[in-house]
Amino acid sequence: MLPRLGGVTETPAIATAPRPRTIRPQHVAPVALSAVAAATGGVLVGSDDAVTGVTLASLDVRPGDLFVGIRGAKQHGAAFSADAAERGAIAVLTDSEGAAYAQAAGLPAIVVASPREVLGAASALVYAFEEGHPALFAVTGTNGKTSTVHLLEGIAAALGETTGLSSTAERRIAGSVEVSGLTTPEASDMHALIAAMREQSVTVAAIEVSAQALSRHRVDGIRFDVAGFTNLSHDHFDDYGDFEVYFAQKALLFTPERARTGVVSLDSKWGAQIVARAGVPTTTIASLPDVGADWRVTTLEVAREGTRFRLVGPAGESLETAIPAIGAHHAANAGLAIVMLVAGGIPFPRIAAAIGGGRELPPLPGRTENVAGPGAPAVFVDFGHSPDAFAKTLDAVREVTAGKVIMVFGADGDRDKTKRADMAAEAVRRSDILVITDHHPRFEDPAAIRKALVLGAIEARPDAEIHVVSPPPRAIRVAVSLAGPDDSILWAGPGHQNYREIEGVKTAYSAREEARQALEEHGYMAKR
Repeated sequence: MLPRLGGVTETPAIATAPRPRTIRPQHVAPVALSAVAAATGGVLVGSDDAVTGVTLASLDVRPGDLFVGIRGAKQHGAAFSADAAERGAIAVLTDSEGAAYAQAAGLPAIVVASPREVLGAASALVYAFEEGHPALFAVTGTNGKTSTVHLLEGIAAALGETTGLSSTAERRIAGSVEVSGLTTPEASDMHALIAAMREQSVTVAAIEVSAQALSRHRVDGIRFDVAGFTNLSHDHFDDYGDFEVYFAQKALLFTPERARTGVVSLDSKWGAQIVARAGVPTTTIASLPDVGADWRVTTLEVAREGTRFRLVGPAGESLETAIPAIGAHHAANAGLAIVMLVAGGIPFPRIAAAIGGGRELPPLPGRTENVAGPGAPAVFVDFGHSPDAFAKTLDAVREVTAGKVIMVFGADGDRDKTKRADMAAEAVRRSDILVITDHHPRFEDPAAIRKALVLGAIEARPDAEIHVVSPPPRAIRVAVSLAGPDDSILWAGPGHQNYREIEGVKTAYSAREEARQALEEHGYMAKR
């Protein structure tokens, strides 16, 4: 069946999404510039003043800060030294090219060969990482990172710990919540966040660590207590080119400089390679039936409301619990979170007493989140944006659906184009009706992105029913109009996000709210 075309030209919405706030500690002991120079191997040019903060963004400068100027694609960050000085910057950490900007702004400079490569060391010193921090749990992998850190943080909270979290979705400290920007913030913000957690007496912190965080030095100066690995699948080839290079970045987390111990899922072939390459002790876990591992996750039931599973350890210890998200892959993420806590020193019986016995784990923001009420077709809003994520989530949706499965999705602009055809192929093969729309077009032509997805879908399944609808508010309404009470809609991509990025502007937007409105406009109830 040929695609049914529909849509309008999209222009950026008026309302802009809120800019993520940098979280910092309230009290920082001043650190001499000469000490920062020594820690970074830099040369101090100018007076030896003292700093109480570190930032890469001139708009985020606070009085007493060390402003970091890095050469960008279009201009040098140190060109904003005068702006930083007006906001109270004390000095600039930069390279020899940036030192001239610092001098023109009347600020002393610490001159190094590569400011980004020493940002972690400078931030660790200023924010006193070695003076104490919560137990730190890092999760890397392609899919499941955000879910695992949220589960880990939620379980730790159920144990009575004071918790912190940094994920693609949120930053949390002792119950307070802020919107996230990058999956893993820059090293200066990461160290500031950990220092703020220490100040708020956080005892357990779960941190999502992307491949970019490792290759771009965002977690330098941090040694995690436990590192976790979920899986590896096709993503970010625009940055890394192929699986081997991509994998090599993930594997960096499992070195003695970055972690004390590791917990590795063997559900993808790359897990065994992480174990073989790891320079730290590792514990293994698996949910696949024919894979040997120290710990095993068995899915017991998948329903619209969630997934019930059993976790069994090497000594026969076990617990049963449930997660309010559908699919065996979410059970695997939950198992990984539990075993990471065990590896971090929390006794398994204590965890089993808190979450076992039929209790349900905390909800996951934007992960197969059903926003439909009783009597309505299920509408699952999900953050998945890779071929593997599509495959696993659609299979899970199929398992809990009596009628048709309708898939709504778009692809990121200015990001990995090599995965678009595979995304479309997985989507069209595993759904009954496909609705292709937009996601974050950024500076790319959204029509060209949609066309690439359509071609990938038609090549994989020429007889498929495909609708091409832009913008997304129209797409979800078309999907709901095609659905009956026994059907399910999976809207993959936006998940928890509160914006869309169009031509450099992050416009306020909630897929969850849009889906609720679409249901109500068609006479159904929505969860609110």
